[in-house]
Amino acid sequence: MNEIPRRPLHAPQIEPFLEMLVAERGAARNTVEAYRRDLGNFAGFVQQNGGDLGSADSGHIRAYLADQEAAGMSPRTAARRLSALRQFFRFQYAEGARVDDPSAAIDSPRQTRPLPKFLAEADVDALLERAHARTGPEGLRLAALLEILYASGLRVSELVSLPVAAVRRDPRAIIVLGKGGRERLVPLNDTARRAIESYLSVRARYVKGDDDGPFLFPSRAGSGHLTRHRFGQLLKELAVEAGLDPRKVSPHVLRHAFATHLLNRGADLRSVQRMLGHADISTTQVYTHVLDDRLKSLVQEHHPLAKGRKDTD
Repeated sequence: MNEIPRRPLHAPQIEPFLEMLVAERGAARNTVEAYRRDLGNFAGFVQQNGGDLGSADSGHIRAYLADQEAAGMSPRTAARRLSALRQFFRFQYAEGARVDDPSAAIDSPRQTRPLPKFLAEADVDALLERAHARTGPEGLRLAALLEILYASGLRVSELVSLPVAAVRRDPRAIIVLGKGGRERLVPLNDTARRAIESYLSVRARYVKGDDDGPFLFPSRAGSGHLTRHRFGQLLKELAVEAGLDPRKVSPHVLRHAFATHLLNRGADLRSVQRMLGHADISTTQVYTHVLDDRLKSLVQEHHPLAKGRKDTD
């Protein structure tokens, strides 16, 4: 994304607003500087178009947003800058510096939820194969981590902090404590259960002293369990071994792969929602858009008419 080729303008009207942010809202220095840049950028645009910040109207704001879009600005950034303008003009109106609020009639740029990134089934198979090829306790631990993650779609924080009791009660499923303290029951497949059983035979290697500890994946970290950061590092190392781009592999991507592959094989949305621990099914529905795009791609690539072939009937 390219920034608008314009030098932000310092306008005297901006300073009282920034002082209010600090005095009344306790805004941090970085926040104040971000507002200064956004408002200065708009002031520079207005000046280049023959106006000034004090007399800017809704037409200037609309033209500014259109200019940003043409420059490749993302809807998220445009929405943030419009928010800064709204707050600035509301402040000016409340303080009597203006008789109107030109931002009141402006609609926010429509933001689309980014589609989740996920791996193809063959890529996940390659990761699992490389994990199982590793020998010793490290290999058994990594294989267990990956098998549980891909079998359950856990969040990485839920995975690394799993209590060891969760897999000792009933190996067919685990109880997970998710966001908001909500519990959910997540089934495990045979491969994951076998990986856990193999790992448990060497788990004592990671326990501190004689204390067995509460976590399935204990470590010497301050948290007492394997950290999210360390697991992410191990996963990227494994991606390199599997011939995959490590930038495209992360625990969250594997969570997305779990959901997408389930839906692709006919699972219903409600079941996937429960396993992922989503409070709202609208969060889970984003995966249906991934499948829609995939189906469109398949049609465009393989359907005879999409390739320009004529009907011979």
